[in-house]
Amino acid sequence: MTMPARALASSRAPFVLVAIVLLFVLLASTGVAFGSTWIPLSQVWDVLLGAEIRGKTVIILQFRLPRVVIAALAGGGFAVAGYLLQRVTRNDLASPGILGVVDGAALAVVCFLAALSNESNALVTSIAYQPVAAAAGSILAIFIVFAFAGSQAASAIRLLLFGTAVAAVLKSLTVIAMLVGPVYQAGQAARWIAGAVNEINWNEIRITAMGMLPLMLIVLIVARKLPPADLDETSARSIGLNLPTFRVHIFVLAAAITALSAAFVGGIGFIGLMAPHLARRLIGRTVHLGLVGSFFIGASMLVGADLIVRLLFSPTEVPAGTVPAIIGAPYFLYLLMRNQRHD
Repeated sequence: MTMPARALASSRAPFVLVAIVLLFVLLASTGVAFGSTWIPLSQVWDVLLGAEIRGKTVIILQFRLPRVVIAALAGGGFAVAGYLLQRVTRNDLASPGILGVVDGAALAVVCFLAALSNESNALVTSIAYQPVAAAAGSILAIFIVFAFAGSQAASAIRLLLFGTAVAAVLKSLTVIAMLVGPVYQAGQAARWIAGAVNEINWNEIRITAMGMLPLMLIVLIVARKLPPADLDETSARSIGLNLPTFRVHIFVLAAAITALSAAFVGGIGFIGLMAPHLARRLIGRTVHLGLVGSFFIGASMLVGADLIVRLLFSPTEVPAGTVPAIIGAPYFLYLLMRNQRHD
């Protein structure tokens, strides 16, 4: 007797997850090793484990490692947010970028930079407040989208239309804010919108990590309620789950994760769309393993994207966010056409 396909996928899930994590470690190590000069992987690991290597330690710890760490945190965060949105809406097209969450964060960050830059084009407040601004913009955006969608939020096409419309308005407002803001703000905002992981310092990484840790713990706690979210409201109520209220909580959680992920690297799209799909295909529908798999797939995507642009365009710094956009747009069209065939 052959094992059912779903049971077979579940039995393989832990091994697939280990392979995904190992791939991430390989990409991250290569990302640290590659630069204007190649540093052997053995020396990279020696430095990471505490060794001092003349001429290499500073390069690794102060220039290359920060961009890899922030890419991993941001990419993983986008992926987890996308996983949550897709599960709670039962909508394969739901993702932070498509639902306007990233654009809401973008507008808030640009306004933050514009309003709090002085005559010397320097911020008059701590950069630590930038994630707070991004979170406010993300949460506001996702509530606007679902407020307009209302009872039609379960429809992939309707949700896409409302999300696209809100995102377009937010993009226009972002451009206006850039044009009327200080020169410093415009330059920083342009870099932010493109999605760049260079010029990141350890203070920004520390802020991101300190915010990401409690959010991920909350995700793991609420994940046990995600499977019932695939049910309709009547069925969910029969097992004691208030589905509309639960969805609101997940929307806020996903928006907060997206805002924190985008706070310093920018509005990188499509990772939150692609990574959850790949995780479900490779790992199955096991929620906790799917979340962990999504995180490491998203982290690998952004770390890999940064590595690709450095390989192709070095020494010119091309934003890493361009690679997910190039790959993600055709993938999104594929999902859209597949959903239309199934409707």
